[in-house]
Amino acid sequence: MPKHPEQSEKRHGEPVLIEDGSLMVDGRELRVRISARRRRIGLTVERDRSLTVHVPRGCEVRRLEEFVRGSSAWIDGKTRLSEDRRQLHPVRTLQDGEIHRYLGRDYRLLVVEGEESPGPEDGTGTPPVRLVAGRLCVNRSIAGDPVRVRKALADWYARAGQRWTRGRLQPWAARMDVPEPQIQVRDLGHRWGSYRAGPGNGVISLHWAAFQLPIHLVDYVIAHELAHVRIAGHGPDYWRLLGRALPECRQVKKELDELGRRVWMGDLLAGQESDGA
Repeated sequence: MPKHPEQSEKRHGEPVLIEDGSLMVDGRELRVRISARRRRIGLTVERDRSLTVHVPRGCEVRRLEEFVRGSSAWIDGKTRLSEDRRQLHPVRTLQDGEIHRYLGRDYRLLVVEGEESPGPEDGTGTPPVRLVAGRLCVNRSIAGDPVRVRKALADWYARAGQRWTRGRLQPWAARMDVPEPQIQVRDLGHRWGSYRAGPGNGVISLHWAAFQLPIHLVDYVIAHELAHVRIAGHGPDYWRLLGRALPECRQVKKELDELGRRVWMGDLLAGQESDGA
């Protein structure tokens, strides 16, 4: 059940938001994210068409509601665009010979003999998916179950992406003159990345599916989130910071928007999910 953001009273009796949660405004459910660094309200339509609103700590509920109502036409337009893009994301059968991408290069799935064993993270076991001699090898022990193969592929992308990102983060952080946050690679739904302020310079999360993109687009996602270490929101100061590190950032963003809608986000052919449940 969604958690409603905690509210308190300002001295004039105006309810304010002081804690993350969710809020309903005219039938729209909003995921509320509160930041002490933010000064303005920001609204995001996620790729799954859910709504996230970023607000300053202590923002009045009435101010947020007025902002959402005033953004109604913008939300509707972005929602239609998100739906159009969602329909372009491919589905996969996860069969032997199917093509998958890693950092923009094509790799063919190859079903191989072998049993998965525990401990792939520390190198003491054999993970069910691994990249060997230009092939994404899938253990036959899971090959007949598309749901298990999907999970194993997502886990492989997460491990490979985490290792690859370690070598990219420091140069970008130095170029942008921001401290290095922690990095996580996980399923983010329909977002490429996110930044969460907190101890140790915060945490950048990257979607495992982003590592199917060409290297320069993954670099853009990393730089995009690193800019949030210093500046919340996407105002002029944000784009100036990102533009100093990546002058072609606007063009690269357009390329990501175009190519990103054709990236596999984990969808299976109709019927495969229920068969594997």
